[in-house]
Formats: sequence, C-alpha cells, structure tokens
Amino acid sequence: MKPTITPEKTALHPRNPHRFRYDFAQLIQASPALQPFVFINEFNIESVDFSNPEAVKALNNAILISEYDIQNWDIPKNYLCPPIPGRADYIHYLADLLAEYNNEIIPQGDTVFGLDIGVGANCIYPIIGHSAYGWSFVATDIDEKAIDNCVKIIDENPKLQDAISLQQQMNSRYIFKDIIQPEDKFAFTLCNPPFHGSEEEANKGTIRKINNLENTKTSKPVLNFGGQNAELWCEGGELAFITQMIYESAKYPMQVLWFTTLVAKKSHLNSVYRTLAKVNVASIKTIEMAQGQKTSRIVAWTFQTETQLKSWKF
Repeated sequence: MKPTITPEKTALHPRNPHRFRYDFAQLIQASPALQPFVFINEFNIESVDFSNPEAVKALNNAILISEYDIQNWDIPKNYLCPPIPGRADYIHYLADLLAEYNNEIIPQGDTVFGLDIGVGANCIYPIIGHSAYGWSFVATDIDEKAIDNCVKIIDENPKLQDAISLQQQMNSRYIFKDIIQPEDKFAFTLCNPPFHGSEEEANKGTIRKINNLENTKTSKPVLNFGGQNAELWCEGGELAFITQMIYESAKYPMQVLWFTTLVAKKSHLNSVYRTLAKVNVASIKTIEMAQGQKTSRIVAWTFQTETQLKSWKF
C-alpha cells in the first residue's frame, strides 16, 4: 500500500496548525465522540459529513481538545459552529499586523487586549487568540443566550477565566458604544459581521452551501454550521454593518490601535474604502485570506500615525 500523502493547505497562514489534513486518529483519541461521524469518502480519505451539524460540532470539539486544550466545549442547538481553520487564520494575520510596527516581533501575553465584536456562543476567536499568543479579550454580543454559553465555556476551562471578559451589547443599534470605556486600550478589534440582509436571504445562502457540499438539491435550510439571526443577517447585510462600525470607530481613535473586520464580499471593498476615507483614517490594510475554494479578506484601519503605531505600549 502506498503511504498516504497529506497535502499542505498552502493558502492558510504559515503558523496555522490546521494546514494539513485532519489527523482523525489523533482527534478521535482526544474525543471518542467524533468516531461515529468519521467515514472513508469517495477519494479514499477519512472525512466527516460537513453538511451534518452534529458532525461539524463533534469535529470542532475534538480540535479544541486536541489543539487548544479546551475541555467541555459545547454550543446550544442552532448556534453558529464556525470552521476553526479559518478563524485561526484571522488570529495569526492579526498577530502579523501587530508585529509590523513592533520591530517584527509579535506582542504576546495578557497585556495585549483584543475586542471581539459578535463572539457568538462558541467563543472561538478568544480561545484561539489566548492559546496561540496569550492575549486577553473583551468579547461582546447582543444575544444573552450566546453570552451565557460563553460564560459556561470559560467557567469550565480555568485557563480562560482571567483571559476573557464578556459584555452584552444591550442596544442593537450600536457596536462600540457602551462597550469601549474611557480607560480601555485595545490593540485590535475583530469581527465576523452578519453576512446577509434578511432571514430569507440567509436561508437561501444556506441552501446553496448545503447543495454545494452534498452535490445534491435541497430546499430545506439545514444549517451545518448553525447560526442565529444576529449571527447570520442584519438589515442591510454585511456592508451596512461594516459601515456602521467604521463611523463608530472614529469616536475612539486613540483607544484602539487597529480596527479590523472580515469582508466576505469583494464587491463591498470600494464602498468600505470610501467610508474609511470619510472618517479620515491614517492607514488601511487589506489582508487576503483563502480556505479551500472560499476567499475572504480582513480590512484593518487605524487613526494613528506611524510614529504612534510604533510607540504603542502593549
């Protein structure tokens, strides 16, 4: 028998630990509950059914135990269960951005504070950021049940207890208002904004994704990665959310080193850049990311000059 060749996912960040095909033997050893979902696919490769929400959750749980030493992780039914490799990419590219003005040294430790906008019930970004670099996080969401679940995850993982604080955004009209306090200093904000403009649009997008995964046709919006309304859509969709974020960011120019967000639709970039020009940002960075056939990008902006960026105390 020929040895199995594990191709490297070169599109992922070089420090991303998920660049190689999943080691299911190791993952099952970490979490035996994954075993029933693993099968040999048509290419004679071990895999799981990514259209099955229970399989995706079991895979995530095994990855978090094996790679990030997170125990007793769970999310409520129908909440977003994000693909971890892509989330890890965002964190590692943020680290590069911070290093760029820090003598090419990635700042590490609990004095580096990040603000996660829309943490969801899964708490993934703070988990990865703290595990990889020791960073501290304030994580926010408008969904009380999502916040409560993050509290449970943190309570059951003592190493997270001093690293992540949670705050519910009580007013859905705002993003940073009432969250960023006068004494706060954040090295970065991060956000995976709601993509769709309505629940109907979100359902159609989910059906399209499932059909692509299964190579079949369905009209039922089964959510393989889950997602509540606030996680999947908002009025005006991604562009409206990011536009609001940019205008609000201008009120906190010296309290955040880099504001960042994912921008899923490339066609939104020109509008995003125009809005950033209106609020007189000092610098904009666009970081391309890719995972499989999916491409996305991080847009980062700062109101601080290069001298101020280099003098930031982490």
